Amino acid sequence: MNLAIFLEQILNGLITGSMYALIGSGIALVYGTMRVLNLAHGEFYMLGGYFTFYLIVQIGLSPLLAIPLAVAIAFCLGALIQKLTIEYLIVRENWAFTTIAATLGLSIVLQNAALLMFGEQFNTVPYYVQGVMSIGDIRLPWQRVLIFVVALATIAGMTWLLKYTRLGWSIRATSQDRDAAQVVGIPVRRIYMICFGLAAALGALAAAMLAPINAINPWAGIPILLKGFVVVILGGLGSFPGAIIGGLFLGVVEAVGVQLTSSEWRDVISFTLMIAVIWWRPWGVFGTK
Repeated sequence: MNLAIFLEQILNGLITGSMYALIGSGIALVYGTMRVLNLAHGEFYMLGGYFTFYLIVQIGLSPLLAIPLAVAIAFCLGALIQKLTIEYLIVRENWAFTTIAATLGLSIVLQNAALLMFGEQFNTVPYYVQGVMSIGDIRLPWQRVLIFVVALATIAGMTWLLKYTRLGWSIRATSQDRDAAQVVGIPVRRIYMICFGLAAALGALAAAMLAPINAINPWAGIPILLKGFVVVILGGLGSFPGAIIGGLFLGVVEAVGVQLTSSEWRDVISFTLMIAVIWWRPWGVFGTK
């Protein structure tokens, strides 16, 4: 294999993995804080893609305005859905199963709502930046470079928020002990709503950045949700740093595996890796036993 092509595949894997990391970190944030396995997370990705498409293509906004607006809309939608559904379920007995059933139903509802509102056609968004970056024999489209930069900036921003802000401290305290957090005055219900909104916003941002590359359709959230679950299983369910490392690692493994085999083996490689991790370390690389 040519060295330049191999390095290109590694870089492309890191770029794809950075998007997996955004998706996985949203799933990990909700589970780590609320202990809710959100099966509708992929639909926030799908809706984020549609929001971006309509703001840029139909309304004609600049991507600099459209992408933050699409992410903000997704945040508000996620927070509203949590307030209207999940909040009333997690206070009941046997809430773990009811939340899984509710988010599965919500996934189906959002898919069909998107099908009715937007139709079944596949939509794309023009590239945000044109041209190709060349370093020696290595060539990467500037669009992919932009995706990686935005992903790294978002991951750094979320890490800073969780570690160095009052909101982040409240989220971490709630994830460690909900009852103790309530005793010291942390508004747990509001924290839950914010976390659900943040997870939806992370999914929407991933969709907005991938919209020029991946087609937007009502079923776009299903494959990305499956990849998100692979990521959180690799890193450890509920571990935010684990989701980031797991996403990057999965992207590189997929890229190298596809280069050695073919694109049809991409999902086989992902789920084989997931099964191997479950067999070797079921709680994930960064999770707790």
